Amino acid sequence: MNGQIADQINEQGHLTIGGVDSLTLAQEYGTPLVVYDVGQIRKQIRSFKQVFEKYHQPYEVSYASKAFATVAMYQLIASEGIHCDVVSGGELVTALKAGFPMAKVSFHGNNKSYEELTLAVKSGVGTIIVDNFYEIQLLDQVLKEQAAQAQILLRISPGISAHTNEYIQTGQVDSKFGFDLASGQADQALKQCLANPRLQVLGLHAHIGSQIFDVRGFEGASRKLVEVAKHWKDAFAFDCQVLNVGGGFGIKYTSQDTPLAPAEFVKAIIKTVKSSCQANGLAIPEIWIEPGRSIVGPAGYNLYTVGSRKDLPGYEPFVAVDGGMGDNIRPALYRAEYEVVLANDPRKAASESVRIVGKYCESGDILAWHQQLPHLVPGQVLAMLDTGAYGYSMASNYNRNPRPAVVFVENGHAQLVVKRESWEDLTSLDLPYDQNKQ
Repeated sequence: MNGQIADQINEQGHLTIGGVDSLTLAQEYGTPLVVYDVGQIRKQIRSFKQVFEKYHQPYEVSYASKAFATVAMYQLIASEGIHCDVVSGGELVTALKAGFPMAKVSFHGNNKSYEELTLAVKSGVGTIIVDNFYEIQLLDQVLKEQAAQAQILLRISPGISAHTNEYIQTGQVDSKFGFDLASGQADQALKQCLANPRLQVLGLHAHIGSQIFDVRGFEGASRKLVEVAKHWKDAFAFDCQVLNVGGGFGIKYTSQDTPLAPAEFVKAIIKTVKSSCQANGLAIPEIWIEPGRSIVGPAGYNLYTVGSRKDLPGYEPFVAVDGGMGDNIRPALYRAEYEVVLANDPRKAASESVRIVGKYCESGDILAWHQQLPHLVPGQVLAMLDTGAYGYSMASNYNRNPRPAVVFVENGHAQLVVKRESWEDLTSLDLPYDQNKQ
């Protein structure tokens, strides 16, 4: 049995989530179903805050909402008093609908549109994280039109590659994100922004990747940011008020994963920034972090109902469920690994090794490989663990399948926060083709 859920089994032997029986959730809301343990989300947010406060370090914990963005999620993080970042007009509109305080929003993105920047400025977004020279020009145009000013951070590529999947590395020199240091792009960007009275440069931002287990990458990025801050002070008399070191703190998906507790990454960042600033004669700035996966990943569960299976001599059986790559594309995209348990009896001894596959018409629609489980039959409910990040947020309507419902569970109470899409929803934006007009 997965050790992570040992204390989540009720008297009936069923898996519970946030104090609610997972079978009850599946019965009431249907499957496939995405479930979040709200208490676990709150606990992780508070653990980040406690580290900063222990070291008396000014900070912002900025939830990277691309990991999971819904009205209810923005309301939840607002209740915890933290910042958030958005990466699109759609995420910004969702945060607005949630009533999230715009002053505590930062806006990321390597190709923000005129419409998105206009919405951000009109809405009073607190910080825009500027990624490239085109954006400097576009933002200046918007600010002129709106007779407004903006606080910004400049995103740099620190030249540090974290040990992670090559598709989720973002800090190396050859990245689509940020201003390059070695070529002088970052210096040029700073000069342009400092010369613009509509822009107030708060500081620097860097993000080195995702699902990182080693603190050395963050220590290196922190030192690099301080080095840049020192250079900018000497060369341009610029005083850095904010160092945003991004996120990417790794979580435990399987028994083979051995990440540090997320708070340990923060501790290493704080110590490195403080020592580097002291060595360079700099005042210690605010430190911002952008955790996403580490806040919602371990709090999320996907519930599925078993359907067909295919047994072949000499091969692991295929056991199909009623979801798949449409609600969690990460296994197909990255070959990401998860663990799966039998919801009605997680402690039952395994009798076979199977592949859990989805219902989508792709051979790559495999949710989990080599799962040690009891013999599975149609109608049983499976729970996939740690699915809270980049599952629902990447969900699609491939094969014209509706996206699942989302439920928040806290203190033994469940609440529907995203309705299940219907078949009617799938055609709600379709228009008929009038061939007589051609």
